[in-house]
Amino acid sequence: MVHTNEIPRRLKLDLADARAAFLWGPRKVGKTTLLRQQFKEAHTYDLLDSDLRTRLLLRPALLKEEVLAQKPSLVVIDEVQKVPALLDEVHWCLENTRTKFVMCGSSARKLRREAANLLGGRAWRFELFGLTTAEIGTTDLDRILNHGLVPRHFLEAKPERSLRGYVLDYLEQEIHAEALVRHLPTFALFLDAVALAHGQLLNYATVARDCGVSPKTVREYYQILEDTLLGHTLPPWRKAKKRRLIETAKFYLFDPGTVRALTGMRRIEPRSDEHGRAFEHFLIEEVRAYLAYEEKHLPMAYWRTSTGQEVDLIVGALDLAIEFKATAQVNERHIKGLMALMEDQKVKRALIVSLDKSRRRLKPDIEVLPWQDFCAMLWAGELL
Repeated sequence: MVHTNEIPRRLKLDLADARAAFLWGPRKVGKTTLLRQQFKEAHTYDLLDSDLRTRLLLRPALLKEEVLAQKPSLVVIDEVQKVPALLDEVHWCLENTRTKFVMCGSSARKLRREAANLLGGRAWRFELFGLTTAEIGTTDLDRILNHGLVPRHFLEAKPERSLRGYVLDYLEQEIHAEALVRHLPTFALFLDAVALAHGQLLNYATVARDCGVSPKTVREYYQILEDTLLGHTLPPWRKAKKRRLIETAKFYLFDPGTVRALTGMRRIEPRSDEHGRAFEHFLIEEVRAYLAYEEKHLPMAYWRTSTGQEVDLIVGALDLAIEFKATAQVNERHIKGLMALMEDQKVKRALIVSLDKSRRRLKPDIEVLPWQDFCAMLWAGELL
């Protein structure tokens, strides 16, 4: 069986021209493993170690004193958000020593809330996502959608217990332990509501009604999900020449397996509505990871008119317009959204990504790509 530390990750933390870096990522996506793989000789402070964490909480200056005495070339601080005061010591070391620092964690929220020193632009920022097709080399769509792409969950034969545990660990260790909300049961209800509305237009009033809290509180809860990297918004495309557009963002959790865990662990079966939504979700996350790892700073959005015509994803300045269709036989009724967009805007490349077995064109300017080909072309740099 493949172990998580045997999966080569696409993210490379190149510190050649940097003295410091932050590595952010959701819980259990492999940040610690990645740092061990890429920085084997680093002096590491693991703040999940309660004894070490307590010592540094009581006396953060110990970090500076040990760096001065030991003169390590590189220091890794794992779960840095647990001792925000360490960042002042890191700042001092960057100004007065030659030691480099890599700090990782799953949330900068606590650091910002406590007005922690985020090093004023001295540290580069990297983000690690769940596994990608370029890393796992699989075309097992059923496994991707039902296990998700958190490394451990993806590799397990039966991930259901781990998926349930992931949500509980998130609530206990990320939300409760860091005191991000006052009432944990209400936040748990909110997570259930988020999963049910996953990939749909954000409606704070509806979610607030389901959870018994105010829309303002729901907005704050969504911000917590973004700050802890459990989810992200997909903004609407707002430029229009002829058509009136919807201007409400959508919200996506970061991993298909997490959505499954929050929606009752029902198996995602082909040709179901859940399968179509999960297929779209998986490929949107694939594009997000590609853009981040390749440092292509292109915005992502979706396009939807007030009459319901929609394109799932626009990348850049209409560099790509993509519809994701979990069907094995794309036909002309599936391209209505793309056709409407192309009547209104100049699109550089229009794609339908589907379960089709071969590449073809429905129109001279609309390509149909099997999802496996889409992923391979994406990571080869042939699309963006």
